[in-house]
Amino acid sequence: MSDTDAAAGSLPSATEATTEATTDATTEAGEWDDDGGGGVLSAPYRALTLGCVSTILLIAFEAMAVGTAMPAAADALDGLALYAFAFSAFFTTSLLGMVVSGQWCDRRGPLAPVVAGISAFSAGLLLSGTAQSMWAFVLGRAAQGVGGGLVIVALYVTVRRAYPERLRASALASFSAAWVVPSMVGPVISGTVTERFGWRWVFLGITVLVLLPVLVMLPALRRLGGPGEPGARFDRRGLRLAAAVALGAGLLQYGGQELRWLSLVPVLVGLALLAPSARLLLPRGTFLAARGLPAVITLRGLVSMAYLSTQSFVPLMLVTQRGLSYTEAGLALAASGLLWASGSFTQSRAWAEPHRLGLVRLGTVLITVGVAATPLVLIDAVPVWFPALTLAVAAFGMGAVTASVGVLVLRLSAPDEAGGNVASLQVCDSLGNVVMLTTVGTLFAALGGDASATAHAATADAAAVAVEATAFLPVYAATTAAALVSIAVAGRLRTRT
Repeated sequence: MSDTDAAAGSLPSATEATTEATTDATTEAGEWDDDGGGGVLSAPYRALTLGCVSTILLIAFEAMAVGTAMPAAADALDGLALYAFAFSAFFTTSLLGMVVSGQWCDRRGPLAPVVAGISAFSAGLLLSGTAQSMWAFVLGRAAQGVGGGLVIVALYVTVRRAYPERLRASALASFSAAWVVPSMVGPVISGTVTERFGWRWVFLGITVLVLLPVLVMLPALRRLGGPGEPGARFDRRGLRLAAAVALGAGLLQYGGQELRWLSLVPVLVGLALLAPSARLLLPRGTFLAARGLPAVITLRGLVSMAYLSTQSFVPLMLVTQRGLSYTEAGLALAASGLLWASGSFTQSRAWAEPHRLGLVRLGTVLITVGVAATPLVLIDAVPVWFPALTLAVAAFGMGAVTASVGVLVLRLSAPDEAGGNVASLQVCDSLGNVVMLTTVGTLFAALGGDASATAHAATADAAAVAVEATAFLPVYAATTAAALVSIAVAGRLRTRT
């Protein structure tokens, strides 16, 4: 994107309070006057904060609940063959939604992307909840992906426009906190609803609820104008690149599902689309972790690659190697949401601001320790609860790093570039997850992993699942490597003066 390419070479230091940063609360681009000392729940910001947090809370609940309801939905719609598409459809369309939202916010402000995103998300929920075929269900998931991509970028830009510099860390911390309750109770509630009322109500029950937060924050969003000219057009080249990245990511994920020579065709086509398009779409220097903004964006992708894949394989590892039930194995993840929020809360404290770059480096070390230590549970002498501890350590680091990375991106962005840069941050995060999950999933299957075990994890008995212990080793070798690289990249966030 031209905006971010031009900005990448002349960014201020990540720790300097520049004139632009300290005047963010002015009304130049539709931003608000600082209230002189209140917090994110003080009168000027209360409605906006509650609306943003409620929106993320409901989207997070749906994200955590859908995995529990999916086996029942796929079985009822006779669509087990399309099981993976229900997840990849959301993921690939969200990439396009993120880029569109970034441009839209930079040209018109965050109001329209938020309203459009919530509308698309609600429509997708309705379509999936009433689907009579698996393809209709997948289409609904795709609409949810577009909506989710539009909303998440627009809410970050809202933080940039609406809150003064001193409140941005707290605002982003509240976003992380909104994931705590869904991560802990979402799967349980979803399972109960599925068993008692049917899987459709997991989707239909939230359809109307997601519209309510928009009504709460609508007056506040209307006060946020866009910095662009009224006639400013979308960057069509950027949108084409985003579409190519989304299509490439979908083909890569699809081709990596099965160990067949024919699967190399979509993998190679996906890589041919994804690699060059991503290089042109993201800020110059992102893949080389160039100092400043590019390194910040790269870091987000690396820590996500390391943590998500580590977490994803823990329940299956505990079930197949240590004989736990799926319910017992799921408890290993229960503390992660709370510790993530705690890490995010820590970086939002006033005392942490002068030490933000050091806190990010410490966070990457904690992530690496947690990720590298997790597979030790494969040793019988190690307690079965050990992954709960390692994931808690890594989750605390993730909370500190991801929220701080969001603060740094907003700080390093001019008002008319914030949307594009936030979109790049989210795209790098998502792409990293696609590449890592596809890679480790293929290695896992090649070395004795049973891919079907993951798909039916909600209903299978531990004794019925056969997975070789060695299949987990390349998974954690790859995630540990990504975490180690993140430590090095965390040292490149400050630009040279």
